[in-house]
Amino acid sequence: MTNTDCWIPIPENSDFSIHNIPFGIFSDSNSTKRIGVAIGDHIIDLSKVAKTGVFDKLNIDNRIFTNEFLNPFIDLGKSITTQVRTIIQKELTNESSILNKESVFVAIHKSSVMMHMPVFVGDYTDFYSSIEHATNIGKMFRDPENALLPNWRHIPVGYHGRASSIVLSGVNVRRPMGQTLPMGETQPVFGPSQRIDFELEMAYIIGKKTELGDTVSTANAEKYIFGKVLFNDWSARDIQKWEYVPLGPFLAKNFASSISPWIVTMEALEPFRVESPKQEPKVLPYLSFSGMRNFDISLEVALKPDKGVETIISRSNFKYMYWNMSQQIAHHTINGCNLNVGDMLGSGTISGKSEDSYGSMIELSWGGQKTIKLDGGEERKFINDLDTVIMRGFCEKGQIRVGFGEVSTKLLPAKRN
Repeated sequence: MTNTDCWIPIPENSDFSIHNIPFGIFSDSNSTKRIGVAIGDHIIDLSKVAKTGVFDKLNIDNRIFTNEFLNPFIDLGKSITTQVRTIIQKELTNESSILNKESVFVAIHKSSVMMHMPVFVGDYTDFYSSIEHATNIGKMFRDPENALLPNWRHIPVGYHGRASSIVLSGVNVRRPMGQTLPMGETQPVFGPSQRIDFELEMAYIIGKKTELGDTVSTANAEKYIFGKVLFNDWSARDIQKWEYVPLGPFLAKNFASSISPWIVTMEALEPFRVESPKQEPKVLPYLSFSGMRNFDISLEVALKPDKGVETIISRSNFKYMYWNMSQQIAHHTINGCNLNVGDMLGSGTISGKSEDSYGSMIELSWGGQKTIKLDGGEERKFINDLDTVIMRGFCEKGQIRVGFGEVSTKLLPAKRN
């Protein structure tokens, strides 16, 4: 199966190849939100596909394809959702498919639609799982010789964030107001954050619920993951520095997080498995795992000033993550915390070993000590008002390419009362 087998033309190096088939929520001129899958520059309307009868053997209520979120569809379970994806791949590579008849009109060009939040996020957890990122932050703010806190190599550190402020790519976010403690001062001041930062992350969507008191093993954890999106976990570093002791970030993180619109399934990512980094010391038994649990996903961050040109300021890879998704879920549930379909879990900032692979401005500028030069001649240490941050990601192996599209967000000035 190749892109050239598909009767819908797919541009070269498209993120949305026949090997991908990600799921999302879209609407067009009739404004009804419904489920679609991306292929090249087109969207396949699954509500129209269902009416042709190609899903009949799955016994799906066709109304599920006109939901405003993917949650009910995901809740059908992978035994159904995986077959839907496989059927679409089969039909798109069959020239005689009923979907290829002019009278059906299942394909809509992406320029004619609006994308929406793919899932209703009931709960959101953010992890801190890149050893390179954690080490860099520790060197800057604690002790260059003992950068990692004593617990970091023993548990996938995480915190519960705010689900209500997760927004879709293209939705502008505002510079937050809050308390900060200026350098050399002993009393805090109130005002707009002066150190707005992005965090290059990926998030994954829980696809299977657990009951309160249940635990999930690393061996079974991936059964609970429907798929992944790109994730920009915005941060206000000066607010964070003042507030995070003793209970961690609050206003510095909950003002906004941005996601890409298409959920790439775990099945699409299967060819891109790689070995995880070696973990030392040996983890406790409930966190041990076997097999390849990391994924080779190339990531990049671009910054575009208002009326300026785009500059790639970071290139990283998801394969660097010290704690993998299976370990994160096992740790998340080891105390009996229950998971729900649509819950979103963030990877934590994804940084590599080289300076050009750091996943945040605070690392790239080393706490504001360095200047990042942009292609249009401007310079940055943190994000300016009206800057747009764009994140992209894709996997590639031989002739197989699976991508995530992008998450693009403009920072607006603070809203003062």
